[in-house]
Amino acid sequence: MATDDLKPTTPASDKNKATVEALYSALALGDSDMVAKLLASDLEWWFHGPPCCQHMMRVLTGESDYSEFTFHPRSITAIGDDCVIAEGWEGAQSYWVHAWTLKNGLITQFREYFNTWLTVREVSSPRWEVRRASHTLWQSRKRELFDLSLPGLLLAI
Repeated sequence: MATDDLKPTTPASDKNKATVEALYSALALGDSDMVAKLLASDLEWWFHGPPCCQHMMRVLTGESDYSEFTFHPRSITAIGDDCVIAEGWEGAQSYWVHAWTLKNGLITQFREYFNTWLTVREVSSPRWEVRRASHTLWQSRKRELFDLSLPGLLLAI
């Protein structure tokens, strides 16, 4: 499901998507100064997957080199004005999703999902407001020939 069809982009969402694209480019070039400029100093992080697969956090903390597990996003999608989702496949056994939250052009939160299908849904309004149905904003794209049986998670935003 392509979220670009569901919600129009805004200047803020376009800027946030460009920021995340710049992060992946800086990581690929080994430009740690640029990476530091794009991340909040108190970056909040959450991971779902096998502990040995916390690849991006190890890269961001300098524990490992980007070349140990390279992230080549197959898609990067802005969702609303503060969230960007990137996904990719590395080899036949590795599927990953990164959910980035941005505030004022700075990445403030990072959620890493490894070998986990992800569905992002908009949450309903509070009970005191007019209720609207929640709907899917983004969903993992199952790659052909990717026969893994993976757990699925719902991310409510």
